[in-house]
Parts: sequence; structure tokens; C-alpha cells
Amino acid sequence: MNQAKTFFFMAVLTILFVWLGSLFGGRQGALIAFIIAAGMNFFSYWYSDKLVLSMYKAKPVTEAEAPDLYRLVKELSQRAGLPMPKVYIIPNDSPNAFATGRSPSHAAVAVTTGALNLLSFEELAGVLGHELTHVKNRDILIGTIAATFAGAISFLATMARFGAIFGGYDDDDGGGNIFVVLIVSIFASIAALLIQMAISRSREYLADEGGARISGNPRYLANALRKLDAYAKRIPFQSVNPSTSHMFIVNPLKGGGLANLFQTHPPIEERIERLERMAV
Repeated sequence: MNQAKTFFFMAVLTILFVWLGSLFGGRQGALIAFIIAAGMNFFSYWYSDKLVLSMYKAKPVTEAEAPDLYRLVKELSQRAGLPMPKVYIIPNDSPNAFATGRSPSHAAVAVTTGALNLLSFEELAGVLGHELTHVKNRDILIGTIAATFAGAISFLATMARFGAIFGGYDDDDGGGNIFVVLIVSIFASIAALLIQMAISRSREYLADEGGARISGNPRYLANALRKLDAYAKRIPFQSVNPSTSHMFIVNPLKGGGLANLFQTHPPIEERIERLERMAV
């Protein structure tokens, strides 16, 4: 069922991408957008996890290199009934974590050095349980595909605005009126953010619940979220790509303006409150 939802989601994003291409470049733009979308679907399914991991310079670790982390992931994976995922450490002082991969048998969990230094063993178990729930629910493929398409839609919209402003469009070319192109391109950028928000918010609550059960105590994750949110504000994640922000356990974007207006995560207070209710 989840696999069918993933392919449906890929089809919807492809249609959106082709429609935007037709608006910005007429029939030729639609054809180019379709070719790009087909390539992106193939790439997203097979290789986007590697792209995201390399984007944040995540390093794979073995049991010999990080014994405590590796054994904890192994133990929690067994509790969740999952194959052992690959384990990565991200060299970044901002405390955070995410999971990626196309399926439970091809999954990876990544934790920043900031999170490893900040969290207790129990709190880290809560965070890893959260990420493993994403793996179990097959959220990670949809999240990674969304990141790829959101970035591409934002890029396409930006190029369309530049083209319209500097005279790249003409009514006779089938690309549409310049004002229509500008308006649609702006809404396309907002749509890319809304895609991330729609995917992330509901799934975060479910992953919190699953993480609480896998780790054995809802307060482990509640305490971890409280710490992660507070320290992420003090130590911002440097060079984070906005199109991947929904993949992290807490929002790595802590700036003003649009970063706060379009939150890809539910309010941290609500997540903590739900977890504490589970503990009662």
C-alpha cells in the first residue's frame, strides 16, 4: 500500500512539473520538463539517499568505529523488526538526525556529532527510534523524493522569474504572458514548500509515537526533542539545503522570515505534549 502511495506521489509530482514546464516554455518546455521529471524519478528512487548523505558530508561508521551508536541502532532495529540500516555520522555541531533510503532493506540513519555530544543514551535511543519508525513506515523514500522535486520546482520557478524579468518570454513563443509567468513561478515556489509541509507534519507525529514505543519510554524522545530544539536555535545547521529540511527530526532552519512562516515540522511543544501524554 505504501509503495503504491509512493508511485502515485511520484506521478502527481511529474504532472505538476510538466505543467509548470508548459507554462514557462510552452510545448517544448513541457517536453523538456517531462524528460527531466522521468530522470528525476529514476534518480530519486535509486540514488537520492546517497545525494542527501553526501550533501551533508555524512560518513559511514562500523561497529568498531562507533560501537555504542552502532549497537544501539542494532538493538532498536531488532525491536522494530527491521533489517540493520547503515549508520552515518554527520560532522556538524548542530544537533539533529535523519533517515533516508528507498526501503527498510536499503536504509540509513544519520546523526550529527552535535546530537551525539548533547544527548544521553536514553535520549539518543528515542531519536533513533523516531528515525527507525520513518524507515518502518516507508516515509523515507517519499521524503527524499519530495526533497528532490521541491528543489527542482524551486529552481524551475527561479529560472522562470529570471527569464520573464530579463525578456526571455514572449506571448508568441507559447510561454504565456510575462505577468502570468511571474505569478505562477512565485506560487510554484510556495507549492514546493507546501509539498514538504504536507508530507512532514503528519508523519512526524506518527514517527514520534513509534519512536517512543521502540525506545521503551516516551519521555526519552520528549526530553531529546526539548534539547534538540533549544540547541539547534543556538547552533544553527550551517549550509542546510531548504529542500531537505523536512527530513530532519527537528527543523534545521531557524532564521526569520519565510523560514519561520513555512515550517515543515509540527510545533515542538505539541510533539512534546503528545509524548508526555503517552507516558502518563
